[in-house]
Amino acid sequence: MNTKMEQAIAYLNDTPRFTQKSTLGDIRKYLERFGNPHKSMKIVHVAGTNGKGSVCAYIASILQKAGYHVGLFTSPHLIDIRERMTVDGEMITEAEFLEAFDRVKEEWQSAAGDGLPHPLYFEYLFLMAMLWFGKKKPDYLVLETGLGGRLDATNAIPDKEISVITRIGLDHQTYLGDTIAQIAGEKAGILRKDTPAVFLRDPDEAFQVIARKADAIGAQAVIVDDAMWEVHSADENGIDFSIYNRYDKTLRVRLPLYGLYQCENAALAVTACRILLGDTERTPSPHTAQILEQGLAGMVWPGRMEEILPSVYLDGAHNPDGIRAFLESARQILLNDSRGKQRTRRFLLFSCVKDKMYREELRMIRESGLFTDIAAVPMAGTRALRAQELLAEIGENASGIRVHQMDSVEDAVHRLIVHRDDDMVVFAAGSLYLIGEIRGLILTNTADGQLSRR
Repeated sequence: MNTKMEQAIAYLNDTPRFTQKSTLGDIRKYLERFGNPHKSMKIVHVAGTNGKGSVCAYIASILQKAGYHVGLFTSPHLIDIRERMTVDGEMITEAEFLEAFDRVKEEWQSAAGDGLPHPLYFEYLFLMAMLWFGKKKPDYLVLETGLGGRLDATNAIPDKEISVITRIGLDHQTYLGDTIAQIAGEKAGILRKDTPAVFLRDPDEAFQVIARKADAIGAQAVIVDDAMWEVHSADENGIDFSIYNRYDKTLRVRLPLYGLYQCENAALAVTACRILLGDTERTPSPHTAQILEQGLAGMVWPGRMEEILPSVYLDGAHNPDGIRAFLESARQILLNDSRGKQRTRRFLLFSCVKDKMYREELRMIRESGLFTDIAAVPMAGTRALRAQELLAEIGENASGIRVHQMDSVEDAVHRLIVHRDDDMVVFAAGSLYLIGEIRGLILTNTADGQLSRR
């Protein structure tokens, strides 16, 4: 990374000292000053607590297989900040990133006289992305919300082709509300009149809120439920399952991923793409079915129950619903391991940030009975739980589970991944930041030929 990139990232990380959160009106004024770049592309907007990044990636992959140029804006990144902005799977270059960074900064300096605030971190990156997408001119732009939906910077865009809401759970209660219903109300803020709204029937508390919102504003509700897919097999080769919806009676798909929760995400994406590609219930296209199969099978979304090395799995689960899904998938992996090795030691590398419901997550992990060992892995950053606090929380009531303290993420990777024994299977979860750090170390060492992928 060059010095200018490092300086730009340092500036973005320091934005909280400049300002407070911008209003949607402020973001719209910035977009107007940039010439409303969103008007040249069709917008797919995705919100939710869990799964929204995967759903965005599935939709983008399917639309690309259909022959469209597709922009994708997601967060957070795992290793490189440029991961957040891609067109047809290609990240924004460093030169383009810096050009967009300077353009937003110059516009703020000019706009300050008109009373516009300095954009915060996510807002700044969103504006940079819109400038870049405006130049690249993709046919579709898939936008993942950052936090919430109603007041999220991405919701400043008024017109959309479709809105998708993934699974709602408890997360970011300080900002979004203390109940599923309150959080669902914030997420439902992305819906628009006369625009299809794809969302889940479960949990019911969220469904009722989103359905009422769709009805109140005249959005076209399209509901996805767990009767729409059936898993045939799940093993180290991926997930083989069928999707049944208003268009597809026998759409059979193999996902190259391990998380069983990906079936739900894939069903949401398929439902949305059937609408975007113009199929009707009476005249579903066989060609579209082939596109859907290829798009799902070809989707790459790192850090979501990813087998980064043999018997080493990374999952970005970072809230109770995410941990519940992670445990279900981990259980399936352990039950269906066909490599012929007896896994006598099952390690979990765990870390978290202070504002997450980590006590509840650790209770679920302990009660699952899946792991023989849990390693407390301290991360960098002021939001991360300190090593001693983490160790104490993990060790509490951990009857029959060996608890280990790591000095750092690098220490954990070296001791438990690089030098893992043949009888070990290693999982990592609890924070996307943790997954990003582990993944970066593994890929760097693998590229240097220092890490065996035996």
